[in-house]
Amino acid sequence: MSNQYVNNAIFWIELEKISPNPYQPRREFDPIALKSLSESIRMYGVLQPLVVTRKEVFHEGGNMTVEYELISGERRLRASKLAGLQQVPVLIRDGEESGREKLEMAIIENLQREDINSVERARAFERLAKEFGLKQAQIADKVGKSREYVANTLRILALSDEILNALAEGKISEGHSRPLLMLIDRPEEQVVLFKEIMSMKLTVREAESFARRIATEKIRNKAKYLDPTIIELEKNFTESLGTRVRIEKHKEGGTVTIDFFNPEDLRILLEKLNNQKGQLVTNNQEIIKEGETLDVAVDDRSTKEKQQEENEEIYSLKNFSL
Repeated sequence: MSNQYVNNAIFWIELEKISPNPYQPRREFDPIALKSLSESIRMYGVLQPLVVTRKEVFHEGGNMTVEYELISGERRLRASKLAGLQQVPVLIRDGEESGREKLEMAIIENLQREDINSVERARAFERLAKEFGLKQAQIADKVGKSREYVANTLRILALSDEILNALAEGKISEGHSRPLLMLIDRPEEQVVLFKEIMSMKLTVREAESFARRIATEKIRNKAKYLDPTIIELEKNFTESLGTRVRIEKHKEGGTVTIDFFNPEDLRILLEKLNNQKGQLVTNNQEIIKEGETLDVAVDDRSTKEKQQEENEEIYSLKNFSL
């Protein structure tokens, strides 16, 4: 990719002559942030030049016009239009850029600014792979990331459109995609987990706990020694209580595990158990405290845990302790 600019000079170009980059991976632009940037540009001007390519177009009759295509600086271009500017400063790249180079530059710019969401990033990587035949290792070199980072990003696209839209809109975090992808071969449970994340605002840790329990059950159900009577009892308990119930059989006795997601679930379970047994439990109500209601699902992992994802096969079942 050429890094040469025409005479290394900054030119002032009319906004109307600059067309957007057709390979721009970013599709969502926060209108509030754009307005804020436009106000800053109105006061101080465009502090960082846009990068464009120049193309001469010849028309019938011998007339010639010049057109410019944006490579990087989409937010500045949009904000400049909002600010009412007539011209913007640009750097003109020397020579025609290929579609791959335009896509690469747009991806790299957005990654450096962290202006691109995980779904847009995944789709941009997919375009580099499908349209231009790049391997994951080559994409990693282009964007300055590890191959595992690229692989993990691309796996996100295996999720349903509904989940991808929620991820792109920030309703769930990128960390929530890990437990959801763990259930990729169990679509019904995946839908249940997604709805719980959305409605109950589950944190990443809570979502991982849910996926881990289902993964454990999947392994247990494959065990040859599992008593079919236990499976039937689990099914009956689940239907009776309206939530997942698991029975672990030990040498002596065993344990019964009942899933719940919030204090209200516990109250409902208590009522069902009391009604079935004909008993009243009042003291237990006092020890159940209301949880704080959040507006969005929270990624409650530490910074170190989040950074580890870049260089790990994070969606592999082997990385979940059961």
